[in-house]
Amino acid sequence: MTDVGTAPYAAALSDLVDTANALADAASVETLRHFRANGLNADNKAGAGDFDPVTIADRGAERAMREVLAIRRPDDGIFGEEEARTIGRSGLTWVLDPIDGTRAFISGLPLWGTLIALDDATRGRIGIIEQPYLGERYIGIMGDSGSVAQLISRAGTHPLRTRACTDIASATVFTTDPFLFTGGEVDAFTDVRERARLVRYGTDCYAYGLLAMGQIDLVIEAGLQAYDIAAHVPLITAAGGIVTDWQGGDCRWGGRTVAAGDPAVHAAALEILSRVD
Repeated sequence: MTDVGTAPYAAALSDLVDTANALADAASVETLRHFRANGLNADNKAGAGDFDPVTIADRGAERAMREVLAIRRPDDGIFGEEEARTIGRSGLTWVLDPIDGTRAFISGLPLWGTLIALDDATRGRIGIIEQPYLGERYIGIMGDSGSVAQLISRAGTHPLRTRACTDIASATVFTTDPFLFTGGEVDAFTDVRERARLVRYGTDCYAYGLLAMGQIDLVIEAGLQAYDIAAHVPLITAAGGIVTDWQGGDCRWGGRTVAAGDPAVHAAALEILSRVD
C-alpha cells in the first residue's frame, strides 16, 4: 500500500484500511447479535406522524466502532448517526452509519448494512458497505496513486467494476423509497423512472453495492445525511463510477444524490435532475 500522502496523513494507507476493517468487524458483532432476534424493540426518533426507528443494535454498533477508534485513531474526528460529532485533530474524519436500513433490519430483511467512510476534508478516501448476514464487505480505497474496489465475501475476494450503460432507456434504476422525493423532485424522478428499462425500490445501501458490482446502473435519492452517502462516494468512484449531487457537485455531506456506473448515463440523469432548484 502507498501512503495516503503528506501531513496530516502521516499514517500509511494500509493502517487506515486495517482500521476501517476493524470497525466493520466490531459493528458486525453487534448487528448480528440482534438481527432477526425475537423481541427486538425500536424507538422512534421522529416526531408524531413519522417513523424513524433506532434499535439497541444501531447504538451498540456505533459504540463498538467508537471504542475501536478511541484505541487506534484517537486524534481522528467522528461523525456518526447515533452519537454527538467528535472534532478531531488529525484532519481525518470517520463517517459512520451503524445500520443503514434500520427499517429493513427490524423487518428481518437482509439488505441493511453498516457504512464506514474515511474523509480527509477534501475527498473520501475509504468507503465500506458491510453486510455481515450475507457475509459481504464492499470496500473502495482511494489512494494518491490509484484506487482499489473489492468485494470480500465467503467466496473470496474479487475486484469490483461498474458496467457500461450509455442511456437511461437501457438502465436499471434503484431508489430506497419513492416517497423520499418532494416538490419538484417527484417530477424529476418520475421522468427518469418512465424512461428507464427497470426501476426497483427498498434496498437502502445495498443498492450501491450492486452498482459497484456492475449489476445495476443508477441510484437516485434525496434528503440524505452525510452518514447515508459518504461511504458510497469512494466505493463507487474506485469501482469506476461517479457519485454527485443533482447539480453535478460534491454530495458526500448529503442532500440529493445520483450514483451511476457509467459517466454517460450519469450525464443523462443529470440533464433531468438538475432542473430541480
